[in-house]
Order: sequence, then structure tokens, then C-alpha cells
Amino acid sequence: MNSIIYAAVAVLGALSVTGVIGGALSVGGLSAFLSYANQYTKPFNEISGVLAELTGALACAERLFALIEAPEETPDPENAETPAQGDGSMRFEKVAFSYDPERELIKGLSLEVGSGQRIAIVGPTGCGKTTLINLIMRFYDVNEGGIYLGGVETRRMKRGELRSRFGMVLQDTWLKSGTVRENIAMGRKNATDAEVIAAAKRAHAHGFIMRLPQGYDTVLGESGGTLSQGQKQLLCIARVMLSEPPALILDEATSSIDSRTELLVQDAFAELMKGRTSFIVAHRLSTVRDADMILVMKDGKLIEKGTHDELLDKGGFYKELYETQFAHEAAPCGSAFGAVKFGVAE
Repeated sequence: MNSIIYAAVAVLGALSVTGVIGGALSVGGLSAFLSYANQYTKPFNEISGVLAELTGALACAERLFALIEAPEETPDPENAETPAQGDGSMRFEKVAFSYDPERELIKGLSLEVGSGQRIAIVGPTGCGKTTLINLIMRFYDVNEGGIYLGGVETRRMKRGELRSRFGMVLQDTWLKSGTVRENIAMGRKNATDAEVIAAAKRAHAHGFIMRLPQGYDTVLGESGGTLSQGQKQLLCIARVMLSEPPALILDEATSSIDSRTELLVQDAFAELMKGRTSFIVAHRLSTVRDADMILVMKDGKLIEKGTHDELLDKGGFYKELYETQFAHEAAPCGSAFGAVKFGVAE
């Protein structure tokens, strides 16, 4: 509107100055009119700016009041219980949970996991795999039922104690601003340089770290700076291998790593998982064939469980998923390549 008004004054004024219309306006008068036009539109510009700021302020206020009105996190119990250090057994008793009370997600989930077992969780996107991991770690509390670690309900434990017993490697990488050494040593603050390097070698991250400008002393920016997604994930894997927690949670931990490195890292994970209770969320079924138990979830419900061979023999939903992913394996390609090419990514 400002431009249209200015252009209209300029065109009509020029026509008047040249005598095409009227002819009573001088060049000086036209200059004055153009100046007046700018002054006239200035308050409207300021009003538009105020309206934009007001809209932004209302949006911020809405978020702020939503945060203020959100229910407080349940405090840790005063007489918190602590399960035996070596006991990694878990039990789910009629667990129910939903993010939205009107939309049911997980209901009536019951399961027993023995100490040291490797449990794979598979299913289509949105079936509740990652939500189940969040419930184990108490990022959310169950609506009904209970989750027990070593015979102690997790809500009777301190959150710090519960989470210190799990090492997590997720699809999303957690890196802070600092050196490569500091990011790996987050899992164990008192680790020596030799232990950090040994963990990096086990995760097959030592090679690319040594190619960085200052090696382990290279400073990374926020969220890993210029490192590739695969390199960031290798650093997170090295962190877990350094901390050697009693239990592991792997949520598609090798999703951003090339096939050759993935095979090497899986061997390292197999060594790390010995004697430790492990939960493996997998979208590529080739990574869960050796699990002690595979949980098949659909629409928030546990519909099948058993070993890889048992589930294939049942001919149920797992077999359907498996055949969908590997229907083209008859083509001349290696198993690792086939898993990457035909795997389903969430």
C-alpha cells in the first residue's frame, strides 16, 4: 500500500507538472507531496510492526502458561528402594499408557524379561516401540499397571538410580559443545585417556577421530558440529562402551552407519551385551535374528513373542513383516546390502 500511494502521487504529480493534467503543480510542490506521502504512511508501518510483535507475544504467552499449568513431575520417593546391582530382570504388569487420554496407545501389556536376556522390539511405525523405552526409563510414568526392575517397581526408585543402570544409543545423537574426548567420557567422568581410546576402538570410531584436526582434542560444536550423522552415532556408541552399564537400550543404534561398519559394530555390541539385559528396537529385522526373545507390537499391543524361528513357524504378523523386507533377497546381493536396501525405516 505504501508503494502504491507513493507511485500514484508521483505519477499524478508528474503529469500535473508537465501540464498533461491541470498544470498548477510545480516541481517543488511535487517534492513536498512525495515527502508528505512518506510521512503519512509511517504510522501505518509502525502499527503493522506493533501488530506483528503482539502476535508473537501472544504465542509466547500461550506456551509460557502451558508450561506453568503443566503438572509437576512426581518427586522421587523419600524411602526409595534399590534393586540388587547385578539383577537386570524386568517385569511389566498390565501396563497402560497414552499421550492423549482420548487416544489409547498401550494397554494391558504384561511381560517378563530374565536377567541378561536380549529382547528385540519390532513392529510398524507408531506401534509404541519407542514409547515402551520411554516408560522403562521413566521419561513418562505409566497410567496403569507397573514396571519392575529386579523386583522393585521403577516408581519406587530414584530416577537417577534407575537411569544410571541403562546405557542408551538412539537414532538421535546426544553430543555437547566440547572435545571428542569429553563427549565420549560423558558416560564415565573418571575414565582415563587410555580407556577412552579403547572404547573408541571397540566402536570403530578411532580411525575417523584420528583424521580430525586435533584428534581426540578436536572441539565439536553444538550437536556435533560438522560431523556426519554416522560419525556422531559412533561417538555415542563409544560412550556406552566406555560406561559398560548393567543394561542396554539400543533404538536402531546403527541406522546412520554404513553396512561394513555396521557389521563390525554389531560384533562389538554382541560382546557388550553378554550378561546384560538388552532392549533392541529394530526396524531392520536382519539385526534381531539372534535375540533371545522378539516382541512384536502393533497398535500399542503385544501381539506375538518368541524367537525368530518360532515366530516364522507361527506364520503371523512377524512373518509378514519379515517377508515384506526380504522379498527381494533372491537378487544377487549380500545380506548386509539387502538389509539396508530393503529395510523399512521409521
